[in-house]
Amino acid sequence: MNWLTSTIIIGISAAFATTFDDNLYLTAFFGKVNRHFRPQNIILGEFLGFTVLIFASLPGFLGGLILPTAWVGLLGFLPIAIGINHLLTREQAEEAVQAVSVDFSASTTKRQKESLWATLRDRQTYRVSAVTIANGGNNIGIYVPLFASSNLPSLGVILCVCYLTVGMWCFLSYNLTRNPLLAPMLTRYGRKVFPLVLIYLGCSILIKSESYQLFPAIAMFSH
Repeated sequence: MNWLTSTIIIGISAAFATTFDDNLYLTAFFGKVNRHFRPQNIILGEFLGFTVLIFASLPGFLGGLILPTAWVGLLGFLPIAIGINHLLTREQAEEAVQAVSVDFSASTTKRQKESLWATLRDRQTYRVSAVTIANGGNNIGIYVPLFASSNLPSLGVILCVCYLTVGMWCFLSYNLTRNPLLAPMLTRYGRKVFPLVLIYLGCSILIKSESYQLFPAIAMFSH
């Protein structure tokens, strides 16, 4: 398996693990679409919020250029811990949907069609971004060790996969509002796989960084 294939697999795992919950509130948002709150507000707001999370995680990549790779790789325990925590807590999907209840009734009347610039200035767009950022607390905890263990080409591939996944969730969530029977099924099975993907991702970081070689030294130091 060459580096591109393995990086794409890691990128897909990271994208699924960090953006799966997005489809829950995106579906809720698309269900609120009206003449004042449009799909472009949701899509642009989602991408803007996700970009903020990416920029907040980039110091991990810079740290990986300075610190020894094996020590940086120990951060892989973070997504493993998050995955185990999700296995133990079993949070309900309904809580995530309820948490994004936002009042859009106060917006002013706008034209039926808006330019990209008008959508970018619309405060409704940034309400979606705020929810994306608030829901992305775990994203930073996963991206920092992942970016820190990546070189520049790998980082580029991972980011491309993540942005494509965000676009996929936007498309899927929009269509789920037209077929609501699929939403509970997606949530049920997705949340069962979600913690396992996190654990796999953490193990991949540990192996890729060869951090396991430090375990004997850490064990001796702890004693």
